[in-house]
Amino acid sequence: MRTVAAVVALVACVHAGLWAMTRDTVQAPNFEGQLASVSYAPYDASTDPNKGGRAKPEQIRKDMKLLAPVTKAIRLYSATGGQELVPGIASEFGLRVTAGAWVDKDKNRTEREIASVVEMAKRHSNVSSIVVGNETIYRGEFLPTAGETLEPSERERLAAADTPEKLERAREDIGVARLIKMIQRVKRQTSVPVTTGEIWSVWRDHPELVSAVDYIAVHVLPYWEGVPEKNAVESAIGGYEYLRRLYPGKRIVIAEFGWPTAGYNLQGANPGRIEQAVALRDFVTRAEAYGIDYNIVEAIDQPWKIFEGGVGPYWGIYDANREAKFSWTGPITNPDHWRLAGIALLIGLLLSLPIVTMAGVTFWQAVPLAAAANVVGAWFAAVFAYWNGHYFVPGAAFALALGTVLLIPLIVIAFARIEEIAVIAFGRKPARLVQSPPLAPDHAPKVSIHIPAYREPPEMLKQTLDALARLDYPNYECVVVINNTPDPALWMPIEEHCRVLGPRFKFVRADNLQGFKAGALRLAMVHTAADAEVIGVIDADYVVQPDWLKDLVPLFADPNVGLIQAPQDHRDDRRSVMHHAMNAEYAGFFDIGMVQRNEVNAIIVHGTMCLIRRTAMEAAGGWSSDTICEDTDLGLTILELGWQAHYTNKRYGHGLLPDTFESFKKQRDRWAYGGFQIVKKHWRRFLPGASRLNREQKREFLLGWLNWLGAESLGVVVAILNILWVPVVAFLDIAVPDRVLTIPIVASFAVSLLHFLTLYRLRVRTNKRQMFASMFAAMSVQLTVAHAVAMGFIKDHLPFVRTDKGGKRKSTEFPAFWEAILAGLLIVGALTLVGTNDKGVREINIFAVVLVIQSLPFVAAVLMALLERSSLNDFATWQALEARFAALLPRRSALVKPAPAPVQEQRELVP
Repeated sequence: MRTVAAVVALVACVHAGLWAMTRDTVQAPNFEGQLASVSYAPYDASTDPNKGGRAKPEQIRKDMKLLAPVTKAIRLYSATGGQELVPGIASEFGLRVTAGAWVDKDKNRTEREIASVVEMAKRHSNVSSIVVGNETIYRGEFLPTAGETLEPSERERLAAADTPEKLERAREDIGVARLIKMIQRVKRQTSVPVTTGEIWSVWRDHPELVSAVDYIAVHVLPYWEGVPEKNAVESAIGGYEYLRRLYPGKRIVIAEFGWPTAGYNLQGANPGRIEQAVALRDFVTRAEAYGIDYNIVEAIDQPWKIFEGGVGPYWGIYDANREAKFSWTGPITNPDHWRLAGIALLIGLLLSLPIVTMAGVTFWQAVPLAAAANVVGAWFAAVFAYWNGHYFVPGAAFALALGTVLLIPLIVIAFARIEEIAVIAFGRKPARLVQSPPLAPDHAPKVSIHIPAYREPPEMLKQTLDALARLDYPNYECVVVINNTPDPALWMPIEEHCRVLGPRFKFVRADNLQGFKAGALRLAMVHTAADAEVIGVIDADYVVQPDWLKDLVPLFADPNVGLIQAPQDHRDDRRSVMHHAMNAEYAGFFDIGMVQRNEVNAIIVHGTMCLIRRTAMEAAGGWSSDTICEDTDLGLTILELGWQAHYTNKRYGHGLLPDTFESFKKQRDRWAYGGFQIVKKHWRRFLPGASRLNREQKREFLLGWLNWLGAESLGVVVAILNILWVPVVAFLDIAVPDRVLTIPIVASFAVSLLHFLTLYRLRVRTNKRQMFASMFAAMSVQLTVAHAVAMGFIKDHLPFVRTDKGGKRKSTEFPAFWEAILAGLLIVGALTLVGTNDKGVREINIFAVVLVIQSLPFVAAVLMALLERSSLNDFATWQALEARFAALLPRRSALVKPAPAPVQEQRELVP
């Protein structure tokens, strides 16, 4: 325990050191004076102008008191909605006001704005100038529209345009002319300078607009140009100098300069609190030194500005709570850095505490576990920072909360996989794995072996019975139950074969038997010898080794042992490349998962190559038909009663693989649906005191269900949600998933890939080709498992579906149709995101990567289905390709290897 505690402390110290190293401390010019001007909108959470909110005098007065020490003037953008109150209140604090009239296509509103701004200038002496319209030309507010009544000069100008480019320019010229008329109208009614606010290119392209205004109010916002933050001030000053050279003698004011503190990057421009502080302090000091008149956008964050994309609400030098975001003097740091570090370290430490309680944990086993715990802690801190540093409308808050909730089980699964990597790669060797020779060779109770069969090929079943006849064990019987098989050609040869094999082999046939496989096994119990103490179960396609019973039955000498499980394996994995992949995929479960579960007496009973103590079976209530995985159900019940179970990964029997990929999927669907039935049936027995399961057993089963049923189902649900979200991101330019939601998906995939490759290399005897093929087979059933879980929620009982084996049955339907649809949608979605990401937003590209990753299981299913129908599924094709390749490279002829003989491979645990 001391060693593990030291590891936890060491990793926490390293984590704290990383936070210290990553704490940004940036220098920037100090500014100790007052700003020339800041943009101001008198709204808060309770007065959203998008919802008709009206500014409140008390809030305006509080804001003016806050801003008066910081700035000499403020700029408004509207003259209605309560903003007409601002000049009068601002005068109480000695603040000048640049009044603004918001003009757009709504003529009635525009008229109200013009009338109000003129009245403001007449009534308040602190109104120093008027800005008519805000980026009106840039936004195209005054462009002529279809069906609009035009003046003769406007019609002539449009008629003279003989190309699309000239037509577009003519339309813009008309908009400028309309704006000039409005500016001139306001100038006639007031005595203060009048201008309009536009981006630099509008002033460049329209000298007639320059002539119409009293001064140029240029908006220079390098962020919207995609200029990196380090070049922002140079870009702004350069734009100013360009206009000054273009219009010498004309007064120029940088009417907007700012930098957002949150949101998404635009090309090379990155928002952030430190980035804003550096840009503004540098700009203000240089503008003051150069004598440039300027206005900073903006004073206070405006959460309602969601129409400006992800950065819209975050341009203020104060947040929405009226807290300053940075200091104008001294080093610039993130004030929340150490608070976030504390959250990350605390959560990392709490998640590391279970490691201390684990028995037999080695130093190197504890290191990745503690590191993973601290990584999760850092992620939680990032989520907190994102939540604390952003403004949310209800929909966005719901999306973030939903995304976080969906990610939590994904993170738990990733953590469990890291733990399994650590224990297998760095932990102690398995201690409970059954080894040969037997522990009690003289213990030989009678065994009754049950073989349920439903419409099985007779020759296949005869092989199974012949292998049982060769068992090297003195005291056993075989009960063959053929149920619901009316065709005499299928059951009569078996009846005759049992007669030939002798009295040990009992033949039982029943028609109209209820309860599927469980019903057949219950019938077998009726015909079981009274003195049989152990029940053995094998599938009708299994050929067992002679030493199966001799090696394993002696373990029942321990009266606490309730069952013994041997692994499944297959003798036809050389039928095709697809079957080779399937067999390796099964082997992962038996050589990795089952071995580790056995260490805490929590194995899964899988219905063949299984030996069960008769008294344990009877105590558990026998075979039940309320799930279609009666074997796992019975095994779990036996464990819940406190019995011990043993497992060996030595292969004592070999069966047949599913005939087709479709059969492979149907078998996995049955297992997953039955597994979900078991969850619903047994979850109450995991409550304290409800069974004799200990904490480790409960943990192993719960994580196993989550890791299999949960991971696959969650993967499909998140993939579908992301498909639905693609149009929102690609075309509406809002609600881009932040990296706190997407990076964990990428990281989880990386952990799963590492988990698969590492554990296969350490535990499963297979070559690299077969290992990668098995990875495709494992991924290909994600939708199958998710569908089974969904059906488990909808229906309590579905019929048992037999897995086709031993033949060459092929379906005419494409067995991966829906996987192809989902894969196509995800890949098209990723391409759409990248293709429409003109702004170069990194989060969008990461989201596209996530979609590609999520498509891989569905792509794997499509490839498996296509492989089955192609010549590449034949080993001879690959041998021919290798031979052809070797012929092209004579010196490397050693690459051609003869195909291995189809022998029964004996896999054992790799040390």
